[in-house]
Amino acid sequence: MTDILMRHPANPILLPDPTSDWESVNVFNPAVIYHHGLFHMHYRAQGLDWISRIGYAVSADGVHWNRLRRPVLEPHDAGDARGVEDPRVVEIDGTFYMTYTAYGNTRAAGTSGLPIQPMIARSDNLITWERIGPLVQGEDNKDHVLFPRRVGGKFVAFHRRRPQVWLARSADLRTWPEAEMTPLFGPREGNGWDSNKVGANGPPIETEHGWLMLYHGTDERNIYRFGVCLLDRDDPRRVIRRPREPIFAPRELWELRGDVPNVVFSCANPPVGETVYVYYGGGDHVIGLARAPLADLLTFALEG
Repeated sequence: MTDILMRHPANPILLPDPTSDWESVNVFNPAVIYHHGLFHMHYRAQGLDWISRIGYAVSADGVHWNRLRRPVLEPHDAGDARGVEDPRVVEIDGTFYMTYTAYGNTRAAGTSGLPIQPMIARSDNLITWERIGPLVQGEDNKDHVLFPRRVGGKFVAFHRRRPQVWLARSADLRTWPEAEMTPLFGPREGNGWDSNKVGANGPPIETEHGWLMLYHGTDERNIYRFGVCLLDRDDPRRVIRRPREPIFAPRELWELRGDVPNVVFSCANPPVGETVYVYYGGGDHVIGLARAPLADLLTFALEG
């Protein structure tokens, strides 16, 4: 494994609040966007009812956080009655967009697995959110994240149709035509670190060499690791390079154990200056931070 991402010495940087009714058990899998000199975090939280809600916190340094006392997004109907999960946030043309997974009570007809939907919401202030709707309906689909700008005049998003990462395009964020859906890559053959399952992490980072994508994969033992992939800047349906080796794996006790063991799961990798801040859930229980120079990640994507 290439050791590019370095854990912050203050890890874990966000813990459950034992005095809270909604975030006393787990806080994990946060979105983080850097805007106007501040880090804005939207994180998944669970209390004693085990229903996932999304909280908000703000930081000047990306390490020490002040959080709101109440969630900013929580279940509102049968479609997400069991939780709103794993947010990713981008800003496009002055508006903030959140992609998140809605975990409902009933499974859509003709589908298998969990009753989940990949949802999209919008906001002008990062606190109040208006639901737009699902990216797709009637299938178990998640790990969806918007690109931070339009490409070719259209909104672009990663999503996951098992077992592959797909790319979707839309003119308005409300309709995602099947003709604009393209499979990108899937689990690698063999029994390597990403041979079982793959999915997108945070929003891709635009560079002069293409879109730098961080993604997660699991092996047959369901151990989560991170890898990188480089996509064409003008046509992100084209994979330029996908190195074989991972860049990050569970190591700390709070990553190896937790509500779910052997999990590092990221929904956020904002570039701040020349550094990429990778926020992740450890063991589905707490939140950690690892950082790397953007140049090192890009070099690995090109040469690793």
